[in-house]
Amino acid sequence: MIISTHNTVQEQEASPASSVSGNPPPPVIYSYDQQSEGRIDGYAEHARLIDGISRALYDRYGIDYRLYASSDPNIEYWDLLRSDILEGNPEVQHVAKIFDKLEEKTIRYDDEGDQPEYGVHLSVLNNVFAYPKWGVALARVPFFRLNGVYHEDYVFAVGDAELRSFLGGIRTRERQQNMNKVTVFTDTSHGIERRSEPVTRSVTRDEVVLAAKIKKEIYRSIDQFFESDRTFYRTYNIPYKRGILLYGHPGNGKTTLVKSIAGSIPGPAAYWQITEYTTSESVKSVFEAASRLAPMVLIIEDIDSMPQEVRSFFLNTLDGATSKEGIFLIGTTNYPEKIDPGLMNRAGRFDRAYEIALPDEILRRQYLELRGLGNFVDDEAMAETVRLTEGFSLAQLGEVYVSAALQWHEHGEPHVQDIIFNMRGELDKKRKNEWLKETAAGKVGFF
Repeated sequence: MIISTHNTVQEQEASPASSVSGNPPPPVIYSYDQQSEGRIDGYAEHARLIDGISRALYDRYGIDYRLYASSDPNIEYWDLLRSDILEGNPEVQHVAKIFDKLEEKTIRYDDEGDQPEYGVHLSVLNNVFAYPKWGVALARVPFFRLNGVYHEDYVFAVGDAELRSFLGGIRTRERQQNMNKVTVFTDTSHGIERRSEPVTRSVTRDEVVLAAKIKKEIYRSIDQFFESDRTFYRTYNIPYKRGILLYGHPGNGKTTLVKSIAGSIPGPAAYWQITEYTTSESVKSVFEAASRLAPMVLIIEDIDSMPQEVRSFFLNTLDGATSKEGIFLIGTTNYPEKIDPGLMNRAGRFDRAYEIALPDEILRRQYLELRGLGNFVDDEAMAETVRLTEGFSLAQLGEVYVSAALQWHEHGEPHVQDIIFNMRGELDKKRKNEWLKETAAGKVGFF
């Protein structure tokens, strides 16, 4: 991170800390004062805001806070500030509101629980917050333009040492806060969107229905990765990074497998949704952010959707010596034929590929028993259901269970065989593009 500082004129004249290697402080080219306001367009507005924030911090804590600028695009401390505000962390204090006619608080809607809830909390925008224990303050300042309200982010600290100490603890804090959350990256037309989602219901490994050999290999590689540390890998000159690719028919448990991994590892997990807006810049940003959480798991959903013009940069990133350090990479695709051969033909990108195939008879029975179909049918009907659902995906088996449960609830008896026959008929239409529409004359469609 490259850090620069801004001092007031008084600080520069009085504080030897602003010098470099004991030399006198450098001269100031332009100083803001009331008489010179307007000489440089826009500077007076900026200077008044900075002076106001500095005065508020001095009045509160009796010490000068200096303004810092950061070249680091991964400013995790803003995400941590938001979390601290929501959780009421006593280490963060509300120092001042910046503009009197702008919002001070934000309405929050939480639909993660059984009942949606509304909450009210201080807004990150238009407020000054401080971590007095660390000697650091953060201010997201609104700026007004003809086409809307924008904001600039400012970092204040009492000194270089205090700021370094604060930033040094950021990665540890971020990793701890993300242990029970999934960081979600989504590429949008306005850039990459990042949010944290709590793991409201972890999927246990026992709930994953998968061929025993593949399931054992995948979990063993994951556990080995987190049981080891960089020392072992460095001692034996082994890159501390692994990658697996999961491919196969939609609805056969790739997402469930990924959820179980995210909920059972002793580390953070991140999920990256590839879209048509994915760029080389977003590839760089995601891997930089992931490396800060390492050791961790990065899941790339629908990796075949990577735009053609980005693939070379993505492959080069995977080949980088340190770009994946501490990252266990999991890629998923429903269309392996669309995967760039370069992903599979070189070690260090995806080390192993596993097909998540349609479930066989054993797995179909295992899944239906786990879902609880036995609550509605006897052993004979269960065996018949397993036999008749050959070729069904796990998602389709889930629909069999839901339909049977609804029939049992409404009529006291499910007709599982009819459910399966109806579903198979619809599936056959889909495969043949036979969609029927009703008209006055009866059935019309294309075949």
